[in-house]
Amino acid sequence: MNDAARGIDDELALRRASLDDARREFAAGELSAAAFVSIEVREEGAIAALVARAAALAEVVPAPDATRAGVRVRSKRWLVVAGLAFFVAVAVVLWSAIQPRQAGTSITGSVTLGRAAQITQLLTEAEADVANANDVAALAAYAQVLQLDPRNVVALTQTGWLDFSAGSSVKNVTLVALGTATLRRAITLAPKDPGARLYYAIAASETPGNARLAKAQLTVFLALHPSPAQLGVAAPYLARYGLAG
Repeated sequence: MNDAARGIDDELALRRASLDDARREFAAGELSAAAFVSIEVREEGAIAALVARAAALAEVVPAPDATRAGVRVRSKRWLVVAGLAFFVAVAVVLWSAIQPRQAGTSITGSVTLGRAAQITQLLTEAEADVANANDVAALAAYAQVLQLDPRNVVALTQTGWLDFSAGSSVKNVTLVALGTATLRRAITLAPKDPGARLYYAIAASETPGNARLAKAQLTVFLALHPSPAQLGVAAPYLARYGLAG
């Protein structure tokens, strides 16, 4: 391995370590969702660039015809450049989509509001983001709510559920654990909130080995006089455990 390749390997190790540290801090609640996404976009972009550089260095393929060899090398370089350009474009679009809105302002840039009004507006924006399947933007809005009010049960419940759902879909144990812990905090702060209790029960139901916990949480949920909409969401889980809605 030459010095250039060794240097790339060393930097790759540092970048990956930085990303792992950010994931651990995010899972421990020491890093906000917005800050984590910022670090992830930065480090993943750097890692992609380093991998492309390593591939370019490793591309030494002898060819019987010098002209054809030159074409092959130039083509490889253009592929690397195009790949990097594509990644940068995707990163910019992603960051534009997830860049947290300033507290108290909407996408269109309304004037600064009072703290309570900011929270109401952010929750409304997050609800619209969820309805439009823009979960990343919703998480950013909920993160802003929690900066203003760390005990906001709606933001905690929705953040926990979105994290749990995302982690489950990609089999990310850390994200699943983070979402579950956030939901647990929500019901600790608001033990009589049927919504928080329902999401925590569903998370338990979808986690292997937690059937007893899920049934217990659903039993409490029913005792909290949930709304018809909440009962509709709970229906398949209630049926699974033989509970009457």
